[in-house]
Amino acid sequence: MDGRDLVRSVRVVRAVGPAQGLRSVRAAWRARRADAQALPRRVAERARVPGAARDAEPQPGGGLIHFARSSLRVRVAAGGAVFCGWDGAGPEPSYALAGACPEVDARAVLEPDTEGGWRVVSERVMVAVSRHGAVEVRTPGGMVLRRELPPRWWDRIDGAGAAAAVERAGRPEGCEASRWVQRSEVAADARFFGLGGRAHGPRLRAGTYRLWNTDPGGAFEPGDDPLSLTMPVQLVVADAGTHLVFHDNSWDGRVALREGVEGAGSGHDRPGTCEVRMDGGPLRYWVLAGTPARVLQGWTALTGAPALPPRWALGYQHARWGFGGEAEVRRVVAGYKERELPLSAVHLDIDHFDRHRVFTVDRERYPDLPGLARELRADGVRLVSIVDPAVKADPGDAVYEGGAAADAFVRDARGREVRGVVWPGESVYPDFTDARVRKWWGGLYAERLAQGFSGVWHDMNEPVSFAPFGESTLPRSARHALEGRGGDHREAHNVYGLAMARAGFEGLCELRPDERPFLFSRSGWAGMQRYGGTWSGDVATGWPGLRASLSLVLGLGLCGVPYSGPDVGGFSAEPSRELYLRWFQLGAHLPLFRTHSAIWAGRREPWEYGIEVLGHARTALRERQRLLPYFGTLGQLARLTGAPYVRPVWWSSPRDRALRDCEDAFLLGDALLVAPVLEGGVTRRPVRLPRGRWYDTATGRAYDGPGQVWVDAPLSRIPVLARAGAVLPVAGADGGTELEVWAPVAGRGGSGLVVPDAGDGWQRPTVERFTSRREGGRVVVERRDGGAVGYPVRVRGLEGE
Repeated sequence: MDGRDLVRSVRVVRAVGPAQGLRSVRAAWRARRADAQALPRRVAERARVPGAARDAEPQPGGGLIHFARSSLRVRVAAGGAVFCGWDGAGPEPSYALAGACPEVDARAVLEPDTEGGWRVVSERVMVAVSRHGAVEVRTPGGMVLRRELPPRWWDRIDGAGAAAAVERAGRPEGCEASRWVQRSEVAADARFFGLGGRAHGPRLRAGTYRLWNTDPGGAFEPGDDPLSLTMPVQLVVADAGTHLVFHDNSWDGRVALREGVEGAGSGHDRPGTCEVRMDGGPLRYWVLAGTPARVLQGWTALTGAPALPPRWALGYQHARWGFGGEAEVRRVVAGYKERELPLSAVHLDIDHFDRHRVFTVDRERYPDLPGLARELRADGVRLVSIVDPAVKADPGDAVYEGGAAADAFVRDARGREVRGVVWPGESVYPDFTDARVRKWWGGLYAERLAQGFSGVWHDMNEPVSFAPFGESTLPRSARHALEGRGGDHREAHNVYGLAMARAGFEGLCELRPDERPFLFSRSGWAGMQRYGGTWSGDVATGWPGLRASLSLVLGLGLCGVPYSGPDVGGFSAEPSRELYLRWFQLGAHLPLFRTHSAIWAGRREPWEYGIEVLGHARTALRERQRLLPYFGTLGQLARLTGAPYVRPVWWSSPRDRALRDCEDAFLLGDALLVAPVLEGGVTRRPVRLPRGRWYDTATGRAYDGPGQVWVDAPLSRIPVLARAGAVLPVAGADGGTELEVWAPVAGRGGSGLVVPDAGDGWQRPTVERFTSRREGGRVVVERRDGGAVGYPVRVRGLEGE
């Protein structure tokens, strides 16, 4: 144990108490000993590259190219997505894909090129494979989007004669899953985004990013990495085009990025580079190219449509670790009602459990939780419950006994239950990579529904085991079902939260088939949008934490997870009045709008910060309520198209390099540009505008882009600008929906969509399309299908004319 481990030990004991601290020390030693005994020891390795190309076999959508020491499968899907798999790797099995692998493009053909390599030609993309295994993904016009250099593997050599024995695929006999590295080149002007929830960015600078879901062990800020939700998903934006690359491998890994330099050295560009290193598992990846909207639509088709939250989950939600009980919950809810502050939900943290045990209730603090839930729901407020995966390892615990009878818990290499330490004490962990276990766990949510809860949030599911040294998770040698294939925690770790989300979502769907579940999770992996959203986790209270929380929402949206948001006010400490208000104003424009804090970090009710803050928070809440029909439409569109609610400002103008570097503003759908205040003492700030005319929604003043303008940002509001010609649905004074139309520029026109939500069930949505245009001094709004508009219309932006 080094000095850093000693400091960490002190922190663990201070956080969980001496008894739990001692248990965590024992658990950490057990994990270290189990891994030392069960994991393969480091032995001789042999480096391997593909070698020279030998021949190729045409196959539907592409083909199989054989090299001296490996093979490469290239397949183009009907939608244009490119799959590449080395060493015999195919697209399945995969935790990321939604259902069956997409159909191939029957018109894609494999043909030899003039330099001894091969290429797959299709209508939307071309893939060129050199004779030594470099792979280029090109536009139909021949522009190179991405060049993958020949990969390199390090195979374990377990037998004296194994190194000489090479199969047709090229792998030595008797070797375990190889670690590998894949280096890539992109355009010199390219910018990197994604990799899941990162506090850096949203644009990812040069550096190394780890692919290993990790509880940061305290509040995080920009620079802390990795966090709870990592994904091997990159979105790369360049003048030549936008593409997404997904390495379908859940093992521990690292991605090293370096931005390119234009005109470097004798006037030649130095390309940007990406190096992916994985500790094992298959070398396989997907590439999708096109506009940002087309890329996200293709990614959604590949990995599944985002779950649509119920309407109430788009409203403001209040959470706290440390509610004293029913009386305090009633007092807080009454405080919102008395001050005419809209409130949709209250979230209960681990302190409402009986001694922190999942699927229980502290009967002293909450003697009638179902009654409380009914009472709150009558006032339009729902209850949401935390759910942790760890189960108290106690023969008297009903959940433990049920899980033990079902053989539901993760075991070690010797067949014993793996035990860690979390809030309830020594605990065991369900193996969510087993369909039987998911079914059992999903049935347990009946208890939560019976208690009156309307939704759940999954926490501590990286998964976490408190540890003063080593990794704060399960031993890497712990065994998992992995859908019947079998394997260990090295492969299962990153998909643990995803599989838990699936268990919860499917269980809630079965228990209440007529209602859309509300579920969001701290950890997950590629494809988690199918089961719900996420939140920032324990973001540090402070201006850097505020900036980091915006980075996470933007980055996750570009990885296909549109519904997310931060702990407004920060988790770790009590914010200043100004910081709280600016965070609150940002949260009012994000999909998940929720205050939350640690038990020691002060309160988050708006009235706790004084009369002035209360007044400005009320304004932000009322604006959120007014925009709810727009948020509902954005949620429906995210499900239909994959486009996130919150988008980078370059979304519609990816070739605008100044916009690609803009990180302090975002688009809310197509209609609104939100410029939050991310620093203290700011009452006026610069805003980088995309092309077109934009109106300050508070003053009506018009600005023309592209370019930078200065906009007032008084403490009472943050700048929000509307695109000229935009038609967006908002709540009218009578509570119904009306169309807010921002005056289009003469000769250009505008448009907008409305997708009404028929209820919180599974009704198929109807998309209504509207156009706007100028006719002299009038603005004309029409339905694109020629029908009646059907909504009251309010035109804005004509005040100065």
